[in-house]
Amino acid sequence: MQRYDYLIVGAGMVAANAVAGIREHDREGSIGILGEEPNGPVTRPALSKKLWTDPEFGYDKIWMQPEADDDNTTLHVDARVTQIDRKAKTVTLETGDSVGYGKLLLATGGAPVRLDMAESERVRYFRTVADYDYLRELAGQNLHVVVVGGSYIGTELAAALIQNGCRVTLVYPQAVLMSGMLPASLANRFHQTYLDHGVELLGGRKVESGSEADGKVTLDLDDGSRLEADAVVFGLGVKPCVELAENAGLEIDGGIVVDERLKTADDAIFAAGDVATYPDAILGRWHAEHVDNANQMGATVGHIMAGSDETYGHTPYFYSNVFDLAWKAVGTLDSRLDVIEDADGDAGVYYYLEEGRVKGVLLLNLDADRLDDARAVLADTSAQDETTLVGRIPRD
Repeated sequence: MQRYDYLIVGAGMVAANAVAGIREHDREGSIGILGEEPNGPVTRPALSKKLWTDPEFGYDKIWMQPEADDDNTTLHVDARVTQIDRKAKTVTLETGDSVGYGKLLLATGGAPVRLDMAESERVRYFRTVADYDYLRELAGQNLHVVVVGGSYIGTELAAALIQNGCRVTLVYPQAVLMSGMLPASLANRFHQTYLDHGVELLGGRKVESGSEADGKVTLDLDDGSRLEADAVVFGLGVKPCVELAENAGLEIDGGIVVDERLKTADDAIFAAGDVATYPDAILGRWHAEHVDNANQMGATVGHIMAGSDETYGHTPYFYSNVFDLAWKAVGTLDSRLDVIEDADGDAGVYYYLEEGRVKGVLLLNLDADRLDDARAVLADTSAQDETTLVGRIPRD
């Protein structure tokens, strides 16, 4: 039976950053990475963003290789873990093989939300490099692709495809695109931008079922209408992959519960990234499914597993880039909250308040160096209003 000093279940961005973090403190300890996909870690956000819009960002730049030039780090692909034995300190693979560990990191990420419609060559639940490769083959042929989902992945894919030679219909549940997250003025601008670029918007609609025949996909919508296309791609969000941890008796609350040192109730088991629910220093108990968290938390958990006494004190941001709209945010974006706008022209700051307390900050077309200002506003527990917020974060 193989045994590693550090065993990582999940071969995503957290894993790559954790390896780098471990190596800052332990140059010799053995590291094993077990990943379900047929490839190692990639910069997953590029699959719906830069690979489509930045001609200088080549396909070769997505690959992260934590095992490269490191004889003591081994990547195992197509390796699905089915069980954790906490007493024996082993995990069992789908093949029946067991792998032992000294310390275990659960970085299992999230799985796409799926409907009762099977995946195929023409039906994709977007998440992997293989999904990107398939969509890229469709680009430039003027084929009709339906994108289902009006949040991050759905809106990014619709923008990517319309800019790369596809006819695109975007199906989403709100009347106005992104109106569940963005204040009305910004959601309307977002919505109109898609129309201006030629995306057909079907708002207030959900997909109930679908079928394939004669090289086409037909979707049945909740209003009784039908929609035919050459392909359909679902971007309905993800749900944390917590089954392994749950079956091992670890606490789950929207994700695997960890403390400020990213440790579960088992001293030998840690969790990080999309799958972890952690105590954020500013936001409280938090769960973040975004790249900044994967990078920062991955590196920190690597340090901690290798002996550092630090805690995870970073409050992550999230972002999206579509057409000429680039936004970054920290905290909660919910359009049902009170929103104070400090915007002029193409750039602005949007503060989300609940009972006078700022719960989220969105920066539109502003540089990343304003993110610390946004975190400072969120950390301020005093009551806020328009007089205290407008002008607080510079827009130039």
